[in-house]
Amino acid sequence: MSVRVQAWGIIAAVLADTDPAGAAVRQRLSNSLDENPGVPERALLEYLLESRRSDADAAGTPETARDMRLSTPALPPQVAEQLDAIRSMSRISALLENQMLMTAFQPIYGLEGKGVVGAEALSRFVSDDGAAAELWFAEANAVGLGANLEFSALGSAAAAARNLPGDLYVSLNISPTSCLDPRLPELFDHIELPISRVVLELTEDIPEEEYLQFISAINPLRERGLRIAVDDTHTGAGALSRMLHLRPDFLKVGRNVISDVDTDGLQHALAACLVDFTDQIGITLVAEGIETVGELRVLTELGVSAGQGYLLGRPSVRPEDWANWNSKLDLDGLKRHLPGPDESRTVRQGNES
Repeated sequence: MSVRVQAWGIIAAVLADTDPAGAAVRQRLSNSLDENPGVPERALLEYLLESRRSDADAAGTPETARDMRLSTPALPPQVAEQLDAIRSMSRISALLENQMLMTAFQPIYGLEGKGVVGAEALSRFVSDDGAAAELWFAEANAVGLGANLEFSALGSAAAAARNLPGDLYVSLNISPTSCLDPRLPELFDHIELPISRVVLELTEDIPEEEYLQFISAINPLRERGLRIAVDDTHTGAGALSRMLHLRPDFLKVGRNVISDVDTDGLQHALAACLVDFTDQIGITLVAEGIETVGELRVLTELGVSAGQGYLLGRPSVRPEDWANWNSKLDLDGLKRHLPGPDESRTVRQGNES
């Protein structure tokens, strides 16, 4: 259902009320409609904003305002839900229309070579409320605009990636459902970022009912050089068997695996098993969220291929930071805490035996 249709539904419900106590409210909404002919969604929003300002002016204090809101007759549940949807759709539509998002990149380091090998694109939203990116995407999904926001973020990231060093791969977050969207292959036909440098990082598990469609949609792109990354969030037997069939290029593990890997024997054993598993099936293992030198040291000893985290580099929207990742990181200081190539292989073999 479109924003306009929902707006008309809410307006009709308000104007149909015959309670004399609501006469002023209905008149205010009618005036807003007259001022915005043919644009009911704008009329509704302006009416709501004006009502909020009037209530705040009359209230005088936050406590009085809260009491007034509580004493106001509640809207019928269906109308209230529609109103929430209107607000969300208007917020997301304005964000998309005004391109109110930018891209931050976080470096991904090769732990053996100690240099940057890739960068993960992370969306940053320009908004007054400072809401986190995941909240924006959740709100967009709730009102059917999730794919629109994802593709806007992908386009923004691809454009920003022109300022990254040309030898880095670029990891772009996307939901499996959006991989079925015909806009995905079209995206690679219209961006300057070569598909061979792109890694699509799946933000969710692939729904079982969409798995075959996902494979059919993504395989032609993989044949052109696209790579796929999955995370360890979904580790059930079904998800594991599908991952083996999918054969992603990267497996990313987070704090649930690497936290205290240098002090907790079980965490150490889990990380070692994942290293062996990914080695045997030919997948690159990437550790996310590295925060301490101890974690970095042990992950390097175990043979984890790559890593990212605040210890190695924070996300940044500044191209000058991207250009200086290697030089800004105190590689010499970190190397003093890391095993050399020969030592790494020795430790690794010792753990395997």
